[in-house]
Amino acid sequence: MKSKRRSIFFTLILITLTGTMAYAQHNTLTEEEKADGWMLLFDGESTEHWRGYNMDEFPDRGWHVEDGALVYRPPQTDTWSSALDIITREKFSDFMFKIEWMIEEAGNSGIFYHVLEQPTQAIYWSGLEMQILDNINHPDADQGIAGNRKAGSLYDLIPADPQNTRPHNQWNSVTIVSDGPRVEHWQNGEKILEYERWTPEWFEMIRNSKFNGHPEFGAMREGHLGLQDHGDVVKFRNIKIKEL
Repeated sequence: MKSKRRSIFFTLILITLTGTMAYAQHNTLTEEEKADGWMLLFDGESTEHWRGYNMDEFPDRGWHVEDGALVYRPPQTDTWSSALDIITREKFSDFMFKIEWMIEEAGNSGIFYHVLEQPTQAIYWSGLEMQILDNINHPDADQGIAGNRKAGSLYDLIPADPQNTRPHNQWNSVTIVSDGPRVEHWQNGEKILEYERWTPEWFEMIRNSKFNGHPEFGAMREGHLGLQDHGDVVKFRNIKIKEL
């Protein structure tokens, strides 16, 4: 256990020193990452690691690969509504997950982890969500409590501190570490929150939230990763994971 935590510590120190992830080539693994056990979840062309939430295949509309990014663009139809979320085909337990995101002006999206697929329930009733938001132009930034709906936050529960999100149409780097009950959110080279699941404080927080009544929320030891269709244009790249 100590050696695993030491490996996580040194990896996160490197993220802190480098800030936004700098790549010689996007959507690739370095030789060091390959040796360290990282797996690429998006190579800039293929969506083989992803499928729709409660779907067998990758959606045939909404989600696209554009210029080496995995992009959601809402279909231009009068009848379309959001919630065409995508999830990894694989499930993960303990992991370090890296991703970069960019949101359009006034946009909203999210990164989910420990998702339990439920045919009659939306993804957010089980999956923990790291919020994606244009904090300046989206009204949700001023909702919730103490900024817990701003980008980087554990949505509607724990605010990101510091709030270091870059403006819309700029890339933000994220690392999410889930190691047993312990979870950390990192953004743009800084740790912005940490928490521990399944403690008395955790259950009290859930009881006092909108997630009360959904015992599956945050309860999964193993689950899918997910990316959200919230009806706005959002882009992702450099998506990779290392199992701990």
